[in-house]
Amino acid sequence: MKVAVAGYSTTKFSLDDIPVESVLLSAAVRLFQSTPNLGQKDVDAVLVSTNENKKYLAAIVSELAGISPKISHSIESLCNSGTNSLVSAYSHIASGLADVALVIGAERFDSPGQVLEWDMTRGEYTHPVFWASMFTKAHKRMFGTTDEDLAYVSAKNHRNAQDNPDAYSPKKYTVDEIMNSKRLTDDLRLLDCSRPCTGGAAVLLASESAAKRFTDSPVWISGIGQRTTSASFAKNSLTTLESTQDAALQALSMAGITPSQIDVAEIHDAFSVCELMVLEDIGIAKKGTASKYVSDLYNTENKMINPRGGLIGAGHPLGATGVAQVAEIARHLQDNAGSRQIPGASTGLVQNMSAAATSSTVLVLKS
Repeated sequence: MKVAVAGYSTTKFSLDDIPVESVLLSAAVRLFQSTPNLGQKDVDAVLVSTNENKKYLAAIVSELAGISPKISHSIESLCNSGTNSLVSAYSHIASGLADVALVIGAERFDSPGQVLEWDMTRGEYTHPVFWASMFTKAHKRMFGTTDEDLAYVSAKNHRNAQDNPDAYSPKKYTVDEIMNSKRLTDDLRLLDCSRPCTGGAAVLLASESAAKRFTDSPVWISGIGQRTTSASFAKNSLTTLESTQDAALQALSMAGITPSQIDVAEIHDAFSVCELMVLEDIGIAKKGTASKYVSDLYNTENKMINPRGGLIGAGHPLGATGVAQVAEIARHLQDNAGSRQIPGASTGLVQNMSAAATSSTVLVLKS
């Protein structure tokens, strides 16, 4: 059974101290307001994507939104909770358990999902900035990557975020400003990093027959890939994101496309080096060439990679990130992305990962 993105919304990403229930509800309300003919009784399943430890959130938000779904549950998978929730919703529809599923992701700036305390292999260096620093040093050693190469990633994504009214940091930075920002480790600076924040996003999935009620331009989920290699960071390669490689191969194969056919992509740039690694591991750029690929995008003002600003420019509310990524690709495939629109986009990709890419999810969408 074909499954479509039939509606979407995002809230403003910020550092506001707002209850997670309110963020979730705000994203749901925005989706209902922007989706023609959608009523509460149309929704068969409500899935909540969050790392917030509060209980029964899917049922609570359903009640607040006036929905009495057949299926409601929450999904936690650190930073790729959002895309994992969408895969679950897809499965409910493809199996016939639901016709219409509402996925809502949200997080607060103080999310407990920022640090995986279980993983003792990280020793005292539990914060993600330390694994990102190791990735960065390894990439520099193997491919000759420079601080300037990394700065182009951040400069591009901060510039793209200027056209995103919901971005946490819609501020433009020069390459020099990024290279001279506060040093956090030997290889990582402040502006190489995304910022955990408060924010929400929602996506409505529907079967082919149901989608016609809500949109004249459905966006189809045509490829899905998922892989978890471990929870422990010590099992990872430092120059290859194995889970992303595997998930991308699955998704591209299911969709019947090659990386060269991707018109627009949202990838998980939690840190600048992650964008370079993901571009190479998906196959959009060859190994060791992503730095030049990104600088060319920057110099030609091409927005095809992370047009909303990525995690670095838009912000990273963990449970909302993957949902917001899918919403962004759907906008482009519907020619509805305004000043950041990629002209003629018909095929898009989302890559979302967790905990130093110990798990990854890749989705391919088509108009």
